[in-house]
Amino acid sequence: MYGGFLLKGLKIKNIIGILLGAAIYSFGFVHFNMQNELGEGGFSGITLILYFTLHWDPAILNLILNIPMFILGWKQFGRKEFIYTIIGTVAVSIFLRIFQVYQFTLDLHDDLLLASLFAGVFVGVGLGIIFRCGGTTGGVDIIARVTNKHIGWSMGRTMFLFDAFVILASWMTFLDARSMMYTLVAVYVGARVIDMVQEGAYTAKAALIISNNPDEIANVISEKMERGITIFHGYGHYTKQSKDVLYCIVARNELVRLKSIIRSIDPNAFVSIIDVNDVTGEGFRIDE
Repeated sequence: MYGGFLLKGLKIKNIIGILLGAAIYSFGFVHFNMQNELGEGGFSGITLILYFTLHWDPAILNLILNIPMFILGWKQFGRKEFIYTIIGTVAVSIFLRIFQVYQFTLDLHDDLLLASLFAGVFVGVGLGIIFRCGGTTGGVDIIARVTNKHIGWSMGRTMFLFDAFVILASWMTFLDARSMMYTLVAVYVGARVIDMVQEGAYTAKAALIISNNPDEIANVISEKMERGITIFHGYGHYTKQSKDVLYCIVARNELVRLKSIIRSIDPNAFVSIIDVNDVTGEGFRIDE
């Protein structure tokens, strides 16, 4: 009964996604960070410090460090997110152990740039998938939520300060200056990849169009490009006139065609182009 209550509302696809993300993250952590003596931010960075200085197992340390974090921060999560976080944290520890036992050697000591890039990509993709599925891997994320609630610091500020402290501590313990710089590359790449995965790798373009011929432009776009148009009723502050504003989303490779249609109908139309991430619905991503 109690187990059923805990699992109520959880989505199997989210759990599978978290497990997949944990596997990708752990593979990169073992084969690129650990094998090439690169550091990392957050609690992962602390486990690397203790691994390279005291030879303590990161898989076990990850659980030990996160147990007090769960006690500290369980009120900061909703039930589902808290369970997803526990799943993500335990899965990372399990996969870290598996990949340490069944690892293969990637000798990249002579090419630390490649090692740092792959470390950032694997960590970024893995964490991005976990975050996108509603989970976390505990650690700094919990600390950031607590400080945000009780001190008022933004989560980004707390995570940045913690990562900076861990990387500095890594430099003072096992990293030389060269490895520390490559660690910064890996951390930066990982952060960018996390954003890309969370926001969606598919990027479309949105156009805001203000014209004296809104209906004609909308009809041609609808007929020739088969894209939907949303019409907002706007008001020009300078002209003191009401204007219809067209909103249309197209794929990146359709942008030139869209502009051409607009110019052919109204060369004086005002057009603003906006980047749009993670587009779903008819004609985009899932449907394609």
